[in-house]
Amino acid sequence: MQRKFKKLKSSFTRRSVLRAGLAAPATIGMMPDMLSSAWAGNGSLTAGDASILRFLAALEILESDLWQQYNELGGIQDKEVPGGTGNKPYTAALGKLDMDMSQYIHDNTEDEFSHFNFINEYLESKGADSVDLSPFRNLQGSTAPGASGKMRLTNLMQLTVDTSWWTRYRSRTKNPDLGDTKFDPVIPGLLKGKFPAIPRNQADMMHGSDHIQAIAQTAAFHFGTIEQGGSSLYPSLAQRVSSVEVLRILLSIGPTETMHFQTWSDKAGNILPVTDPTNGLVFPDLSKFNGNQDLQANLIMPEPTHFLSSSLPVCSIIRPTETQGAAMGAFNSLMADGLFIGQSPAFFATMQGLATQADLAQRGA
Repeated sequence: MQRKFKKLKSSFTRRSVLRAGLAAPATIGMMPDMLSSAWAGNGSLTAGDASILRFLAALEILESDLWQQYNELGGIQDKEVPGGTGNKPYTAALGKLDMDMSQYIHDNTEDEFSHFNFINEYLESKGADSVDLSPFRNLQGSTAPGASGKMRLTNLMQLTVDTSWWTRYRSRTKNPDLGDTKFDPVIPGLLKGKFPAIPRNQADMMHGSDHIQAIAQTAAFHFGTIEQGGSSLYPSLAQRVSSVEVLRILLSIGPTETMHFQTWSDKAGNILPVTDPTNGLVFPDLSKFNGNQDLQANLIMPEPTHFLSSSLPVCSIIRPTETQGAAMGAFNSLMADGLFIGQSPAFFATMQGLATQADLAQRGA
């Protein structure tokens, strides 16, 4: 992994998103025809396919950044995923949800690095520009024991976590692709504030075990929130690609995101009833669902629901997979979580430009 980091650093310097001009806020005002033709490679990739891959590479970089923070404090520390030194109270709190949490966090982190590494190298092999977000590593990360102290792209200390994916995947009657919008969050309190998903500093370690447990359980639901987004994004954008090889890439990486999601859906169901003494955040006892299937913790496989048309039989599916506006929707969802609190206007302009290009891509264009 260390060798890969060095290789990526040099390749990013060579082919940078910023060199193509997307760091400027004026990107948002670019005309659609300008966006769809920007960064065309040497002809072996269509402009649309390259745009989709660049947006996915950018999101995988962001995921790698957040997962590395989780791994530094709660994952396995080794040469495969270098970083921090671990935080024992936080790791122990995660371990109460599953004794293998540290291994799963480590493996999810390594997967995300492999995804953006591969996509960027593939883009360069086709003569197209790859993605570099390193100029936006300007957020202060955790200073708690175990953290590396590196500057970050993402903020895990002021999250507003939408847990409505829990009931969406348990619904037998509703699908957002068919216009359904109301899915109740399983942890309503996580929508009512800005909560840490990792210990922020030494002071967090002084507030007792319930506080650390609440932080770990915020992380557990954030894991699922992030990975259900990837589960939807890859099939949504696959509908827009032209190359069979690029389609193969999306259909090969996408299912790994779904494997991550099902893992975290399972672990989130193991949360303990606890109230954070510092902010009143409540985690209920999910073992007492009282016959309400929408809350049942062990329903970790997608319940069948309506697909394409309510007149067709119900089907167990990933949802949503609507392709229109999928890229911008994915970025907006991450932004709503508070993941980018403190980022610069240039960062938002860059990411919105990448999302716009991906959403403009058309099969065969």
